[in-house]
Amino acid sequence: MVSLVTVVATFAALLVLIGIVVYAVLIYNGLVRLKRNIDKSWSNIDVLLKQRQSELDKLIDTAKEYMEYEEEVLQKITEARTQAQKAETPKEEAAADEALKGALAEISAVAEDYPELRSSENFQQLMGRISTIEERIADRRELYNESVNRYNIRIQQIPYVVVARAMGYQQEELFEAPPEAREDVDISAQFAG
Repeated sequence: MVSLVTVVATFAALLVLIGIVVYAVLIYNGLVRLKRNIDKSWSNIDVLLKQRQSELDKLIDTAKEYMEYEEEVLQKITEARTQAQKAETPKEEAAADEALKGALAEISAVAEDYPELRSSENFQQLMGRISTIEERIADRRELYNESVNRYNIRIQQIPYVVVARAMGYQQEELFEAPPEAREDVDISAQFAG
């Protein structure tokens, strides 16, 4: 005959084991949710980047109609757009984004020499849409970095670190602007000449 103490001890051990399994599942599910949030955040950025590419194609076509002698400027924006399309990591994307911003600034500056282009409603609308998309991309990058930061912190915390290591989860890369984007802007150079 099994004693009451043995039954209670077995039942208690079984409850503890079930509790550990349930807790491990909750930890795992939490890590999966954090990882998926990173993927979702990056996908949201990707959607906006595709919209921007579409608008840039239209902008280039519009500018070509007016800018007969500015092949170099149009070439720079085309190359920057291609670089942005090929970017796969946050670091590559940041570098491509800086090149694209520089090319857009240059096309805006050159547009000053073409009154017909500058006054073109289509050109103005495209520049406005690109500017709006750029703002939305910046917002999405903040959300992406927030998701990455939460995930990176969580996979280093106890007891999550145990499950994260067992599942092969590793730190994700934050989106950071390249060093040239952090340099001071020489305003006087913009007004010279």
